[in-house]
Amino acid sequence: MFEDNDDRHYTVVRNDEEQYSLWPTDRALPPGWVSAGVTGTKSACLDHIRTVWTDMRPKSLREFR
Repeated sequence: MFEDNDDRHYTVVRNDEEQYSLWPTDRALPPGWVSAGVTGTKSACLDHIRTVWTDMRPKSLREFR
């Protein structure tokens, strides 16, 4: 769906399980997702996600004790 050489702008989005994704800035956010406060090129958004999403487990699994 997303091409590596596209010039669109994206928003980094996060769900309640603290999982991250990209979403085109010109579209309404999908249900269950909120903006993580970062927008930019695909590359910049992916760099941000790589920095902040260091534990791929869903929040409910990380907090399970």
